[in-house]
Amino acid sequence: MYTISKLAVEFGLSRSTLLYYDSLGILKSKKRTKAGYRLYGENEYEKLKKICTYREMGLPLKEIRKLLKKSEGESAEILQAHLLRLSDQIRDLKKQQFAIIEMLKIKKKLNSTPVINKEQWVNLLKSTGLTDEDMHRWHIEFERLSPQGHHDFLASLGISDDEVKRIRKWAKQT
Repeated sequence: MYTISKLAVEFGLSRSTLLYYDSLGILKSKKRTKAGYRLYGENEYEKLKKICTYREMGLPLKEIRKLLKKSEGESAEILQAHLLRLSDQIRDLKKQQFAIIEMLKIKKKLNSTPVINKEQWVNLLKSTGLTDEDMHRWHIEFERLSPQGHHDFLASLGISDDEVKRIRKWAKQT
C-alpha cells in the first residue's frame, strides 16, 4: 500500500496534484487508514503511471479521464485526435520559426551586430525547457528544411564560419 506522500515522491508530483486527481475521480484511493489517510494499491500505482505518461504526451486531464475508462480501440481515437492537434501545433511553430528567421534576416541587413548571440540563444532555448536533445532535433529540422536559412541564422548569432560548419555537420548526423 502507498500513502499519498509516498506516491507523490515516487512520481515527482505534489500532494495537492494527487488530491486534485482524486477530486476529479481519475485516481481514487483504495482504502483509508483509521485516521482517514488515503491508501493506494498496485492498481492505483499503475493507473497513476498511465496518468503521468498521458500528461507527458500533453493530454488534458479531461481526455485522460476518458482514456482510463475506454477500451484499446476507443483509446486509439482519442490519441489520434491528440496527434492531429500536435501536428497542427508543430505546423504553427514552424511558421513562427520561419517568421523569426525572416525577422532576423531583416535585422541582419539593417545592422551587422547580432541581435542575440549564441550564448543568449542557447540560454533562451534552455529556459523554455528544451534539452540538448531537443536543440539537436531543432537544428536537424532547420538544416533539413532550409540549409541556407540555417547557415544564415547561425551566422547572425555571431558564430565563426568554422563553428557554423561544425554545427551544420552535427545537424546532418541523425
